[in-house]
Amino acid sequence: LDLLREKRHNRGQEGAGIACVKLQAQPGDDYMFRERAVGTSAITEIFNAISEKTEMSHFVGELYMGHLRYSTTGRSGLDYIHPFLRRNNWRAKNLALCGNFNLTNVDEVFQSIVAKGQHPRRYADTHIMLEQVGHRLDREVERLYSKFVDEGLEGLPLTHAIEDSMDMGQVLRTSSPLWDGGYVMCGITGSGEMFSIRDPWGIRTAFWYQDEE
Repeated sequence: LDLLREKRHNRGQEGAGIACVKLQAQPGDDYMFRERAVGTSAITEIFNAISEKTEMSHFVGELYMGHLRYSTTGRSGLDYIHPFLRRNNWRAKNLALCGNFNLTNVDEVFQSIVAKGQHPRRYADTHIMLEQVGHRLDREVERLYSKFVDEGLEGLPLTHAIEDSMDMGQVLRTSSPLWDGGYVMCGITGSGEMFSIRDPWGIRTAFWYQDEE
């Protein structure tokens, strides 16, 4: 991951971030980590910080997601560095999101979220998309929770049944129809679901690589 991000360094850089999920954590132990930094030395700062935290078992996990930020519009600063993180006590409801996007109908999406009873803390496309995907993620977990409780499950068996049955495709299909503009997003949940999604017009290009590992 470090090498991949160094390869992208020449694009320009105002910050960078990384998220990690530990799949085998026990209750009481943290399992989702994030580190961000601002400036042209952000990559070095992040991996120095990770090296220190690894000794405390932080950032030792199975899933990683990294991002370099080079904004063309919007504000700058640490608060705008990806990945963005949405926390919850249910592993499957935790969400980290990063991407390259520019929504052209932020007002419409924002009002749609407010109409559902939510109170977004920020008025920016990144935060709005995070909350919208997070809202649908919450609904999916709650749907599965009701299903498996009715079947008599509880405790960790209930948690594992929910996580094994998550349908991220449905979460994204019910989150994205209102989005207008160009976007490529990657996401990761606390229970290990990973996804990538891009705008249906192909305005933002995306590439996928997979090897024998």
